[in-house]
Amino acid sequence: MAHSVMDDIDDLLEPLIQFRRDIHAHPELAYKEHRTARQIEAALRELDLDVHTGIGGTGIVASLTCGTSERCIGLRADMDALPIHEETGLPYASQHEGVFHGCGHDGHVAMLLGAAQQLARRRNFDGTVRFIFQPAEEGEGGARAMIEDGLFRRFPCDRVFALHNWPDLPVGTVATRPGPIMAAADKFRIIVSGRGGHAAMPHSTPDAILAASDLVAQLNTIVSRRIAPTATAVLSVTQIEGGRSHNVLPAEVSLTGTVRTFDPAVQDTIELAMRQVAEGVAHASGTRISVHYDRYYPATINHQDAAQEALEAASGVTRTLLAGDPAFTSEDFAFMLQACEGAYIWLGQGRNDNDVPLHHPCYDFNDRVLAIGIKLHIALARRHLAENSGSSN
Repeated sequence: MAHSVMDDIDDLLEPLIQFRRDIHAHPELAYKEHRTARQIEAALRELDLDVHTGIGGTGIVASLTCGTSERCIGLRADMDALPIHEETGLPYASQHEGVFHGCGHDGHVAMLLGAAQQLARRRNFDGTVRFIFQPAEEGEGGARAMIEDGLFRRFPCDRVFALHNWPDLPVGTVATRPGPIMAAADKFRIIVSGRGGHAAMPHSTPDAILAASDLVAQLNTIVSRRIAPTATAVLSVTQIEGGRSHNVLPAEVSLTGTVRTFDPAVQDTIELAMRQVAEGVAHASGTRISVHYDRYYPATINHQDAAQEALEAASGVTRTLLAGDPAFTSEDFAFMLQACEGAYIWLGQGRNDNDVPLHHPCYDFNDRVLAIGIKLHIALARRHLAENSGSSN
């Protein structure tokens, strides 16, 4: 007899909560997730899965095949923590100073592991599930590293899905949308170089601080004056460094910031405009200005059919909604969606008692949504692979 997506998983939850909190207490930064990977590997090998490690650094792919179908689905969870000092005061708080699971990747790991445990126990589908545990999501491109290491060549997938907990949604609500769901993330660093000199004689040296100030003002007009009102973009200067004394004009000032967009054509326009503005300010001020522009994460673009499949699968598990506006935060799952059809999904976890967002020192994953996340993974797998009524329970 085949089981529904709402199979009883109560016996899995308490061990998974303890597993999640153990990972929370021992967070590891990008490409250093060695202990985390060992813990995951050990749990997967207990399920008698086909486990491969060291993919893209510390990444893991475990495959579970049932029946005879060649269809295959990938389910991804990220593993890395953030370089933040935790301030939750929890009994399982980080034991590593300045490293903290402030984005809920510990919960993502636990949900995917729970789905692997349940699917391995029931084995009532026809095809292959790839459980993808990815390193280095937080700005270091772990998804790209896994792909370059042969992820989809070695472990082909028809579609790939990822869940991310989302404090802005009510507990248990699932939301996604076709098309853009997370922004591209670009970062820039602009170096303004003068000669430096005495502050009492500004006429004798190009003023790098004044040029940098002019640059900041002009950069903040790019989106409003160079980008169509129907397009969407954000440009923010987030850091200015230069000068060490009240009576010295510095020889160099640096500006750092970020650009967020959803359209590569808009990215092109903004980068070109930044370089043109820098050239103009340099000419007017007598300084030299160099622009270093890095498009480190593309926009996360869901495939239409995959997003619809995700919403239909989720509807049998919990409350669902079609997401409205995409988020301006970024996600390196974008690289996987460039290489394989799929969708990125938000799983509401609600605000905690401190009403804090992701990446806040007082954030913690909400264990109340573990069961829903597990069931959603299972529903995605079974919907895509079709239940195999001939399997044993």
